Amino acid sequence: MVLMNGGEFTMGSVRHYREEAPLKLVSVEPFYIDQYAVTNREFQAFVDATNYVTNAEKPLLDDHGQELSPPGSLVFQMAQGPVSLKDINNWWSLIEGACWHQPEGPDSDICERWDHPVVHISFFDAVAFASWSGKQLPTEAEWECAARSGTETDFPWGAELYEGGEVHANTWIGQFPWKHERLTGPPFTMPVGSFRPSENGLYDTIGNVWEWTCSRFVGHGQIHRACCPQQTKSDQEHPKVLKGGSHLCAPSYCQRYRPTARSPQDPSSSASHIGFRCIGRFQT
Repeated sequence: MVLMNGGEFTMGSVRHYREEAPLKLVSVEPFYIDQYAVTNREFQAFVDATNYVTNAEKPLLDDHGQELSPPGSLVFQMAQGPVSLKDINNWWSLIEGACWHQPEGPDSDICERWDHPVVHISFFDAVAFASWSGKQLPTEAEWECAARSGTETDFPWGAELYEGGEVHANTWIGQFPWKHERLTGPPFTMPVGSFRPSENGLYDTIGNVWEWTCSRFVGHGQIHRACCPQQTKSDQEHPKVLKGGSHLCAPSYCQRYRPTARSPQDPSSSASHIGFRCIGRFQT
């Protein structure tokens, strides 16, 4: 874990998506944060120790306990050609059997992905792991403070996505969602630590996977939900804030690969581009 000194900083942006506004001066206490997102290897150790079953491994129920769909999760599937970007169902599918150890469904596994960030993790799954490990999930302010790395630029590494002509994070390169300059299919995630760390020593706060925070989503304007459909049907579950963008963020579609970007997500839902990292707070 890496120590963040905390302090005051200006949170949000008025230059990008409406849900990032307004600017506000916030203060956070010092805290420790995981250098990397939680990996499949780490989550496997948690499951081995606790026999934990994730939300994606359980049937989806309505408010009356009736089954709406069998166990599964939302999986990104690369389109075969140009499609309308107005319909996210053109690249998202609810796949029966998809979960953290079967990322694309029953015919997939994580045997060669132990150091990739764990995905198909709901907010409740992340909280369970954090509790087991003696940690917590960050607030949105804590997460953004850490991801900014003391900068006021759009990215932790500078003003441009490809600063200095260099790729700094795992984001979509090409025409989303059908043409990728690096890949022809899964896995779309990359091992944690594949790119240089930020100035404060953190890896992959931008791209690779969206990361859960413990903050409730409050915002104005258009509601953006991490570019994927929602699985839950309950009105009782207030959305939580996701941060950091993912490997699916692209200049041609979703430019939410920045520290100020945010997305609401139902806490019981999961998808192939959502993971998390933990923090440790000082005891008072």
